[in-house]
Amino acid sequence: MAPIRTLIVDDEPLARRRIVQLLKQAPAFELIGECRNGTEAVAQLCSTVPTVDLVFLDVQMPDLTGLQVLQQIPAQQLPLVVFVTAYERYTLQAFEAHAIDYLLKPIDPDRFHRSLTHVQHLMQQRTPPLQQQLQALLREMTPPAPPTLPITPTNQFLIKNNGRLFFVNAGDVRYLEARGNYVVVHAQGQEHSLRSTLTQLATQLDSNQFIRIHRSLIVNCAFIKELRPWAHGEYLVTLHDDTHLASSRSYNESVQRFLQRFTQ
Repeated sequence: MAPIRTLIVDDEPLARRRIVQLLKQAPAFELIGECRNGTEAVAQLCSTVPTVDLVFLDVQMPDLTGLQVLQQIPAQQLPLVVFVTAYERYTLQAFEAHAIDYLLKPIDPDRFHRSLTHVQHLMQQRTPPLQQQLQALLREMTPPAPPTLPITPTNQFLIKNNGRLFFVNAGDVRYLEARGNYVVVHAQGQEHSLRSTLTQLATQLDSNQFIRIHRSLIVNCAFIKELRPWAHGEYLVTLHDDTHLASSRSYNESVQRFLQRFTQ
């Protein structure tokens, strides 16, 4: 059996080092890389050929959560996933229900090697339902859309923060990011949270000014510095402040319409 190509994704250096040390005791596993955040993980998982077999994926990271990382990976490239978390309250029952393994920090060596044995068994079985189980988990973890939309008018965002009500001009917004039941507005070096969904906001934004590049990302075209072609027709979008955002194939048509403005 070929070595199991393994990737580690965690924003904590000590946590990554711990897994590296434990993997050295398992010759059946080949460590092919480490990622410090979700953005790096998306780029690595979408571009690596041959694909990654197994990823140790931190649940809570500052830019993208582990679940948001998986939502950006094409279904055919989803690896086996061992979630790593310091917080037992994070959906452990859901993980167990879908037979996807998880590890609690600090990682116990015996528990870690039992997880590796479980992964080896699954790799040998090559059971198709694994990806279906993971996709079912992702659907369960996607929160329902809230019923209200706290913005008006369409060219301004009404922000509520610590008892204050103030407006942020749409032209100052670099991008909008879905996070759970909220949309985070990134503008002028600050982040503001709105209780809404991107789908609701998208219907009220100027389509000439904003493009949706991912189910969790809408970008202000004026802030785009570079579009780098990525795997499977996707793009790595770089903003003028060097923020990197990964598009998804589902929104490739939107990106292509944006590019056509400069080729006609």
